[in-house]
Amino acid sequence: MKLGVCYYPEQWDESLWPSDARRMAELGLSTVRIAEFAWALIEPAPGRFEWDWLDRAINTLAEAGLEVVLGTPTAAPPQWLVDQHPDVLAVDAQGRTKQFGSRRHYCFSSEAFHAASARVVTAMAERYGRHPAVVAWQTDNEYGCHDTTVSHSPNALKRFRIWLAARYGSIEALNQAWGNVFWSMSYNSFDDVGLSVAMPAPPNPSQLLALHRFASDEVLRYNRMQVEILRRHAPGRPVLHNFMGFFGNFEHHEMGRDLDIASWDSYPLGHLDGMNVASEAEKLAHRRTGHPDIAAFNHDLYRGVVASGRWWVMEQQAGAVNWAPWNALPLPGMVRAWTWEAFAHGAELVSYFRWRQVPYAQEQLHSGLNTPDNLLATGSEEAAQVARELATVPVETSQPARVALVVDYAGKWAIDALPNSADFEVHTLQLRWYSALRRLGLDVDVLPASADFSSYLLVAVPTLPVVPADFVDRLQRSGAQLVFGPRSGSRTAEMHMAEGLPPGPLRAFFPGLRVTAVEGLRPGIALPVSLGDTAAEVTRWRDVLNLPAGLTAEGRYPDGHAAVVLHGAARYVSGWLCDAGLEEVMVRAARAAGLPDQPLPAGLRLRRRGGLQFAIHYGEHAVQLPAPADARFVLGGPVLEAGGVAAWWLD
Repeated sequence: MKLGVCYYPEQWDESLWPSDARRMAELGLSTVRIAEFAWALIEPAPGRFEWDWLDRAINTLAEAGLEVVLGTPTAAPPQWLVDQHPDVLAVDAQGRTKQFGSRRHYCFSSEAFHAASARVVTAMAERYGRHPAVVAWQTDNEYGCHDTTVSHSPNALKRFRIWLAARYGSIEALNQAWGNVFWSMSYNSFDDVGLSVAMPAPPNPSQLLALHRFASDEVLRYNRMQVEILRRHAPGRPVLHNFMGFFGNFEHHEMGRDLDIASWDSYPLGHLDGMNVASEAEKLAHRRTGHPDIAAFNHDLYRGVVASGRWWVMEQQAGAVNWAPWNALPLPGMVRAWTWEAFAHGAELVSYFRWRQVPYAQEQLHSGLNTPDNLLATGSEEAAQVARELATVPVETSQPARVALVVDYAGKWAIDALPNSADFEVHTLQLRWYSALRRLGLDVDVLPASADFSSYLLVAVPTLPVVPADFVDRLQRSGAQLVFGPRSGSRTAEMHMAEGLPPGPLRAFFPGLRVTAVEGLRPGIALPVSLGDTAAEVTRWRDVLNLPAGLTAEGRYPDGHAAVVLHGAARYVSGWLCDAGLEEVMVRAARAAGLPDQPLPAGLRLRRRGGLQFAIHYGEHAVQLPAPADARFVLGGPVLEAGGVAAWWLD
């Protein structure tokens, strides 16, 4: 377990570099990420590289005993490249070209951009691939940030048509797969297929799903090009990418096959206020702590992206951010708590963003470990505290949880292509289900639908519209308790309605069950659900079920339709169930699986790492921990204040 920081030597006078490096080491930091936005300085003109400044920066850090993670600088192409090849720029869904002047202004399908990227990455890797201080490489930065995964450029259209020809083989097969007889949408050749730009009516959802699959493959192709270069010239150095929280525009687990380490950028307050995954009440209650489950969900997701389970936090919020609608100051103690929570979930490294707040350009209101006038900020004091604590807390190996929560990127694209309800947001639903499990004190692994579930006692599937071919068989062989959410099994791989009506292939668990209608519930509509002694309700969405004999309704709506169906070891939740209802469903499934459930005080969360039980408290008031009276604490004690951290040995 190590600490790091993101540093931009090119943004500061070189006279500061030696003292910066010395102070980083004194603070307890060991790893520094640099250069991911420095293309214009590395290659100020086509093919002309200037390395002296970067040589000095790396050597200055190394002389202070610091290790370097070197970022490829491709997220910010220089002006000369845009002037030379205007087609490197992406085009949005309205047909507008995205212009130079910020970052991520490139199209993944531009061959000119691929060639320029390969040149700069190769030059960097040849120069620093065997440098003893460069211990890892990061490809690009936050692929897809600022809605830049899908491009509607001529380059993208050309490659999309090639991709379609490879996938479908003939235009007749494509027309059949997409149902193009509808609205006379049939194509005569692949060269006739367009992109969904400025459509007068909704595009064909099958075409939208195909476009998302293609765009994801283009991201993977671009990243793989960089990884292959780094493998050749930087042997033995792990390659990683810094993903984002609740970002589903490309297939992360597929990219993980090409990486050694998954990392992500954790901004608990920014994600709470800037993303549509929490309610207004939750945003107010946790405005200075972050939601108890947002960072944890992504920790557990990215732990499963690379087969080895290796993962880092590449950017950890260390103060206020600048990019959410409203940007609160963290509660004192939260930078420490967020850091320890990442370690509790198995992180090898937590790297703070950034070393010093910059007093100019777009991020001048984004805090760092130092203020712009170079004094230590509150976050740095908490980072130093963690560094001291790391010296006394043993490093324990993480182990798989007994509960899995399934996420699926193609399923999100399918729902986005045919939403039928304005607020059916897949990431929000996933977080609700994850939170229900975590409130019971359960550890959770967040896994793709392609995972091996044989070691799990409970598998929760918030929604899975497109069911992979062998998914049912793997679940059946696992013997786990299963909980499925609304819209699961509702679509084929080509976005048609499931054969025999939803839940399609999942009828293997629910013989004869049919979803005969669906209902999008506008805000303000809540359908009561009788669920034992629990007062529950469904909002946003429900599947209307035709329940055959032999299946049990554990919960019903006032109109008599089943809300929760049980058959054997499987449950089907037909709607967007409230927190209390979800918790009741998960309690029943957990008990049937033989898992201990211990409802936790508000805001308290647990996570086990090896023989250590960690507790992080996001609530307002002090709580008594569920620790034995004779527990041996290595952090904190039996009572935890807001923003507090504790860890004790499990005997």
